[in-house]
Amino acid sequence: MKTEIKYIAGADVKNLIHQWQDWLKNERRYSEHTLDAYFRDLSEFFGFFNDEKISVADLGKIDVRDFRGYLSYRAGRYLEKSSIARGISAVKNFFKWLDRNDIVKNSAISIISSPRRPKVLPKAMDVDDTFKFLKESEFWEKNSWQGLRDKAIFTLLYGCGLRISEALSLNIGDITNNDFVRIKGKGNKTRIVPLLPVIIENINAYLNECPYHLKNGDALFLGARGERLSPRIIQRQMQKIRAYLGLPDNLTPHALRHSFATHLLAEGTDLRSIQELLGHASLTTTQRYTDVQIEKLHKEYEKAKILDS
Repeated sequence: MKTEIKYIAGADVKNLIHQWQDWLKNERRYSEHTLDAYFRDLSEFFGFFNDEKISVADLGKIDVRDFRGYLSYRAGRYLEKSSIARGISAVKNFFKWLDRNDIVKNSAISIISSPRRPKVLPKAMDVDDTFKFLKESEFWEKNSWQGLRDKAIFTLLYGCGLRISEALSLNIGDITNNDFVRIKGKGNKTRIVPLLPVIIENINAYLNECPYHLKNGDALFLGARGERLSPRIIQRQMQKIRAYLGLPDNLTPHALRHSFATHLLAEGTDLRSIQELLGHASLTTTQRYTDVQIEKLHKEYEKAKILDS
């Protein structure tokens, strides 16, 4: 069970923290996981100062040495670089919000840089393994309509490069003219993604078998009791199928999204188009997939050298 999040600060500061939290939830639309991590990171930041009387005015007086002291404290706990970087990101986010709303100006926070994170390449599957998985995915539910539902979801994740949260938040009516789907992604940004015929066929096959009568605005993908489907159900199904097929542990819903981008790149699709399809705000994020291709080519080259020797 997670511990309660508390902030050691004055009442005026706590009030601002609650306003910042509401902004992240309602305007920035951060995921529950990110919100929890950010709130706990900020709690730890205030805990570092351990001053119940710290006021709004005090926030503007925190200097570079204080921020660096907090960084050293985090590093001394032997946290991973990614955790340390996220903690700094949370604190910077809070102070930027204060600055943007003309509440507190503190230029010292801009001098602090996060530790360089290790480069983690997206995990993509082989094309053959991907299609083997999709073919098998229909047969792991007790009821046929649920099997068709799972296959439709997995095909949608791979065929459109969706995040699992994006796929399961779709409603009846989000698919327009059977050709495109309207996706609400991170930061509440909307993008339009084209649908392949096989995706449309799988979704229609599921809807034709679904025992619930769905109307415009209802959740597209339902659980056994007619409620919007939980991501955990899909994750659990993937675990079962990959174990049965002997596929690697990196096969997750997000791996299908990575595979979509990697396979498109391998077929010559330009990065800008992939960026649009994935809904990446920055092209830099999309460029990671070129590194995946280079790594794959390097491995194939090494194999060829072994065969020639």
